[in-house]
Amino acid sequence: MTLKKLLNKEIKRRTFLAVTGAAGAGIAIGHGLAKPPEEAEAEEKEKVKEVYEMSNRIGEVDDYVEGQWIPTGCSGCTSWCSKEANVVNGRVIKVRGNKNSKVNGEVSCPRAHLSLQQLYDPDRIKQPMKRTNPDKGRDVDPDFVPISWDEAMEEIADKILELREQDENHKIAVQRGRYTQLRDIIYSHVPAILGTPNNISHSSICAEAEKFGPYYTEGYWNYRDFDVLNSEYIILWGADPIASNRQISYYLGVWPDVLDKAKVAVIEPRLSASATKAHEWLPVKPAEDGALAVAMAHVILTQGLWNKEFVGDFHDGENRFIPGKTVDEETFEENYTHGLVKWWNLELKDRTPEWAEARSGVPRSQIIRVATEFAEKAPKALVWMGGGPVMQVRGGYTSMAISALNGLVGSVDSEGGTLRGAGVPRKSYPAPDEYMDENAQEKINYQKIDQRGYLEFPALKEGKPGSGVVTNRMADGILKEDPYDIKMIMAYWNNFAFSAPEARRWEEALKKVDFIVHMVTHESEMTRYADIVLPSTHHMFEQWGFLNQKGNKHTHLWLARPMIERFFDVKDPEAEVQWLLAEKLAEKGFDKLLEHFKNFKDPETEKEPTNEIEFAEYATKLTLQPIWDPNEYESGDQFDGWEDFKAVGVWNSDEYKYKQYWDNFGTKTDKYEFYSETLKDALEKHAANHNLTVDEVLEACKYEAEGEVAFIPHYDPPFVHGQKEEYPFMFVDFKNRLNREGRSANCYWYHEFNDINPGLEKEKDVALLNPKDADEYGIKTDDKIIIKSPVGEIECYAKLWEGIPPGVVAKAYGQGHWAYGRVASENFDRGIPRGGNNNEILVADYERLSGSTAFYSHTRVRVEKS
Repeated sequence: MTLKKLLNKEIKRRTFLAVTGAAGAGIAIGHGLAKPPEEAEAEEKEKVKEVYEMSNRIGEVDDYVEGQWIPTGCSGCTSWCSKEANVVNGRVIKVRGNKNSKVNGEVSCPRAHLSLQQLYDPDRIKQPMKRTNPDKGRDVDPDFVPISWDEAMEEIADKILELREQDENHKIAVQRGRYTQLRDIIYSHVPAILGTPNNISHSSICAEAEKFGPYYTEGYWNYRDFDVLNSEYIILWGADPIASNRQISYYLGVWPDVLDKAKVAVIEPRLSASATKAHEWLPVKPAEDGALAVAMAHVILTQGLWNKEFVGDFHDGENRFIPGKTVDEETFEENYTHGLVKWWNLELKDRTPEWAEARSGVPRSQIIRVATEFAEKAPKALVWMGGGPVMQVRGGYTSMAISALNGLVGSVDSEGGTLRGAGVPRKSYPAPDEYMDENAQEKINYQKIDQRGYLEFPALKEGKPGSGVVTNRMADGILKEDPYDIKMIMAYWNNFAFSAPEARRWEEALKKVDFIVHMVTHESEMTRYADIVLPSTHHMFEQWGFLNQKGNKHTHLWLARPMIERFFDVKDPEAEVQWLLAEKLAEKGFDKLLEHFKNFKDPETEKEPTNEIEFAEYATKLTLQPIWDPNEYESGDQFDGWEDFKAVGVWNSDEYKYKQYWDNFGTKTDKYEFYSETLKDALEKHAANHNLTVDEVLEACKYEAEGEVAFIPHYDPPFVHGQKEEYPFMFVDFKNRLNREGRSANCYWYHEFNDINPGLEKEKDVALLNPKDADEYGIKTDDKIIIKSPVGEIECYAKLWEGIPPGVVAKAYGQGHWAYGRVASENFDRGIPRGGNNNEILVADYERLSGSTAFYSHTRVRVEKS
C-alpha cells in the first residue's frame, strides 16, 4: 500500500477521529460556544473532507492559478528562511523564498514545501482534548474527550492556583521546543509571574556544544555566518550545509559558485550530501575529530603557515615550532591572540600527523595536504563546524580545537572567513517585575529541575556556571525528584519523549507528573502522556511570529502572520493561549498576569489588547517597532510603517563589516584566546561553588585533562558507551534532510522522497552498513535487522553502502514514531512504530561543560537479523 493511500485510510483511535465531536454531549467550537452533536459532527466531517481533498491535491497539480503571495517565514530548522506563501481562495498552495531577503532570496530548501502537507494534514489535532484515563503509558489509551477552550483554561488555571496555594508553584515547568521569538511571553514572562524557575528550553539538544568552542576562544556564543562566496578553501567539519545545519536555502543557491571558486574538504564519518560534491572527503573515525584538529594545527605551525597579521610572529622571524620541542614564550610576540606558545608547549608539539593517523583513520598524507592547502589560502579560508564532532561526551575541547583553526589562519571576523552577523533592533517587552508577588520573587531563584550548575553539569554558557540548559537531564530530575518533584508541565512545540536520547526515560518521567498540558499540532509521543491537549496553529500560515538568522553577510528578520481562515479550533501557544490563561486566572482572583499583558499596547494607537487575537498582534508590533516605525529607525532596511513592513515581510541588516572585533573579542583578555583565560575563569568559579579544584570538576564531567591543559583546545580520548567485544560497531546518527525539526514524518512526501538523502531508500527506514561488515555478518540489503545498544534496541532495514567506513553503522534520525499520525507510525491505532527511533538506542549522556546532549559517536551497537 502506498503512503498516499495510507493517508486516506480511516483512523480508528477514538481520541483523534476525523469526527472528534462524536463523543460527549456537544462540541465546543470557537471560544466556549457549544453546538448540538449532530450539527457539530456534520460540520467537522465537512471540514475533514476538505482537508483530505486539499492534502491529496498538493503535489498533483502542475499549473496553479496564481494567487496572492503573502510573506511568512519557516521554522522547520534553524535556517529560519524568509518565505512567501501563495494563497488562492483562502488556501495555501505553494511556498517559495522571499525575494526581499538578502539572506536566502527566492531560494527554498525541500523542507519548506512539506509545510503544505503539515498544514492540511487530516491527522492534526482539531480542538482541545481532556484525558479521562488516569493511567499513563505507551500502551494505555488516554481516552481523550473533546472540551471547549474555556473548559481547558478552567482546568489549567485551577491546577496553577492549587499549586500556588500549596506553596508549590516552583514545581510548575514550562518547556519549549522550536519557537518563534514571541516565545518571551510563554517562556519568560509567564513563569516569572507564576513564580517558577523552571523554564526549560530544547537548546542543549540542538547546538550548545557548537557554541562552546567559539565562545571560549573568541567570546562569541551564538550561530554564525560563513563568507563562502569570498572563501578559497572551506573545511566542512561535521557540517552539511546543502542538507542540514543552518541557512540551507542560501547555500543550496550559491553552492555551485562556491565549488567553482573554493576547494571544499568534508570531514565526516559518512558520505554526506555535501561530501558527494566536495573535492576531498576525510572519513574520520567516529569520536576522533579532536585528534585530527590538533594534528592540523600542528602542521600549520610547523610549516610556518599561521597568519602573521592576526596571530603575530617570532621576534627574529625564525620558526621555532619544531615537533616535540618546547618554545620560549618570550620569543614570540602576539598581535590579536593570546597564548599560542602555551598551546604549543602543552598540547600541539607532540600531535603529529602520524599520531593522528593512528587515532583518526585519516592518512598522514591527507592530513598534511588538507592542513597545508587550507592555511595557504588564508585568511580567505574557513572551518565550518557542525554538531557531529562536538556533541560528544568529551566534545567541548574538540569544539575549541576545531574553532582554533580559524584563529590560526586569521579567518575569524575576516573576508572569506567566519562572521558573527549583525544584531536586530528590537524593543523589550514591558518587564514583569512589578507583577511578581513575594512568592514569585522568591521561587524564581530556586534551582532548576534540569540540574544545571550541579558539580557534574557546569553548563558554562557565556562564562557563567549553571547558566546553560541541560534539557535531557530534566527527565532524570523528575524521576529522582532532585531537587524536587515536578507536578505540572506546560509544554509546546516539543516532543522530548521522541527527540531526546534514551527517550523511554522521558516516558517514565512523564508518568510521574500529575498534570501535563501539551500544545502541539499533532498527537506526538509526548501528547500521549498529557492531561490537557491544546491544538496549535501552524507557525507559517496561522499565527503571528518572527525569527532572525544570518547568512550572506546580512542578518534578516522575517514576519509571519495569520493569512488563512483556520480550519480547526486551533490557537497560537506563545501568545493567544497565554492571554486566555491570564483571563481565566483573573476570573479566579489572580489577575497579575492579565494586568501585565495589558501593558502590551498597540504602538500606533496605544490601545490595550482586549482579546487573544489583539494581544498576539500587538506583542509582535511592539517588540518590532524599531524595525517598522520610521521614528524609531536604527539600522538596516527602512519601512514606512507597519503595513509597509507587513507587505515586504522581511528586514535586512546592513552588510557586515569585517574585523569589527579584532580589537575586542569579548574574552577575558579581549584577544582571541588559544589559552583560554575565559574558560579558566568560568571553571574556577564553578569549582569554587563546590569547594573543589578544577581537576576534580573535570573528572566529574568525564574529562581526563589535568592542570593547565584544562584551559586550552586539546585532544581528550573519546568517551564511548559499550565494549567493542559485545558491540562491535560505532553508531552514527545523522539528520534526514527532509526533517522539519523531526515533525514531518506524517507527510507522505517525507517517505516518498527519502532517497534524496545519500544512501537512503524511498518509503523505508534503513541503517547503512559497509558491504565488508555486512558480508561478515551475513546481512544483505533489505534484510530486516535489529540494532542493539547498551540501553535499547530498534528494528529497521539494512542497506549496504560504501559511503560508510567499516566498523560503523549510520542511520538517519526522524523515523520510528509510534504516534504522530497514520503515516508516521506503522499502526497509529495500536502504537506500532514505523522504523526505529535512534534515540531509543542512544545513551543519555552529555557534553557537560556546555550542557549539550551527546548525540554523536558515543554509543556502540551490534546488528542482528530480525
